[in-house]
Amino acid sequence: MASRSATSSWTSKQNKSFERALAVYDKETPDRWKNVAAMVGGKTAEEVKRHYELLMEDLRSIESGNVPFPNYRSSIVDNRGRATTGLTEEDYRLLMHLKLQHQ
Repeated sequence: MASRSATSSWTSKQNKSFERALAVYDKETPDRWKNVAAMVGGKTAEEVKRHYELLMEDLRSIESGNVPFPNYRSSIVDNRGRATTGLTEEDYRLLMHLKLQHQ
């Protein structure tokens, strides 16, 4: 899927920054995507907006039962045993919380 390949170039650090930025800049924030991009670093406002849209599409698919809840496994872990790549279950739950806040 072409749209998904664009999201694979996001580092785990960028994804964490993206999540934090969404918690700071809600849908009422002027220049929201520009501000989010500034917090993420290395991404344009359009890229972070598209990343958000793709995540919301994924959440809608999961919520509607079209896809099962993902099994988040990663073979790469940091020195504390935490996954360093991919979206964790904790990340998913944070995104669900953010989605509910910003609807």
